[in-house]
Amino acid sequence: MKTVIMADRALDGLGGVLEKAALLIEGTRILGLARQAEMGQIDGARVVEAPPGATIMPGLIDAHVHLAYSGATGAGRMQAEAMDQSFPEVALRAAARARDSLIHGLTALRDMAAPGGAVIDLAAAIAAGDVVGPRVVACGRGLTVTGGHMDRPTPDHVAMPGARATCDGADGFRKGVRVEARRGAAFIKINSCVSSHKRTGIWWRPEMSPEEIRAACDEAHTQDMIVAAHTSGGPPLTTSVENGVDCVEHAHWIDDDCIELMAKRGTFLVPTLLVNERTFEVPLTQQGIARISDWSAAAREAKWVSLEKARGAGLRVGAGTDAGFMLPHATMFWRELTLLVDGGYSQGEAIVAATSVNADILGIEAGRLEAGRLADLVIVTGNPLTDLSVLGDASRLEVWKDGMQVAFGGRLVTPWPQEARA
Repeated sequence: MKTVIMADRALDGLGGVLEKAALLIEGTRILGLARQAEMGQIDGARVVEAPPGATIMPGLIDAHVHLAYSGATGAGRMQAEAMDQSFPEVALRAAARARDSLIHGLTALRDMAAPGGAVIDLAAAIAAGDVVGPRVVACGRGLTVTGGHMDRPTPDHVAMPGARATCDGADGFRKGVRVEARRGAAFIKINSCVSSHKRTGIWWRPEMSPEEIRAACDEAHTQDMIVAAHTSGGPPLTTSVENGVDCVEHAHWIDDDCIELMAKRGTFLVPTLLVNERTFEVPLTQQGIARISDWSAAAREAKWVSLEKARGAGLRVGAGTDAGFMLPHATMFWRELTLLVDGGYSQGEAIVAATSVNADILGIEAGRLEAGRLADLVIVTGNPLTDLSVLGDASRLEVWKDGMQVAFGGRLVTPWPQEARA
């Protein structure tokens, strides 16, 4: 059956705005977007009238989340959660966070590391229709060197089998990619370049050698997977891009040479602006620290400089919050977009980052209101081009996924999963 959605305006996810718009859907796919007067009457089509003043746009996508974690702000809380919860419990809690994300207009998420295969399995369950949620693209476990960013020390008597993926040497990382691919990973995450607190002004250090980065990237690319890297900046970031990383996360300090290289290679950037701001918003007592570190203060300043360079060079910048670490899932996503605006982007450009650019990062056929794309969309009462905060109010949102209305006004409405698959 065909459906026509009428709205006062449509944002196509590529920067285009169409007034008095009509979106035509059949099954799970979009057939076309046109002005209402040009669309005309479609025989046998169901017509859905959006509320006055409403905007139709692609579903939002968060390109950097950790569904396995709650967003607790205390020092070491992520590690504590990993130690306290079984993998089935991790998956069940992640499912609840995914569902809440859908209600808040997020029709797709990229999960950036979880213990075991918990979120890989959740992604498969959602895709099969067994669990309600957005599309989830998961990497499984992040690959890290022994003692690296994702191999934090635990007491000698504590064993966490399957929770981490430590690799050493080129062959170790090549095998690490194969292990996560076997488990069902959709992409690979590595920790190539991390923060340093030892010397003022040198805020980064390499975690992986160039040979290790190259081996991981070559193996992932052989298996048609992209590689995203946790990075900090400086020369180790450039080394990461030189050796094949496709998407850099955080990347507070990006020098001119690296910007030029990223532009040449088409490397994506997901700057995760909000998570750094949370360090300055959450009371120190909740964070379990006595003072904000010099590194955090320096990163807060540097990220704006790097973002300005990225915009000037035309880098493809996505929107990711790092939800699960220092901030909750879903409810603060709109603030990541406002921070992009603070960094020089227009509201429309921020929405492009959260839709079509993020869809390309995730490798999904969504993020655009154009023929052939998946009918994942949001109808929001209001105009996000003038007020991005409307995207943070679930009571204003009507969420569609695969051509079906799935949430409205902050609650699920589709009789998933059994009835939808009957």
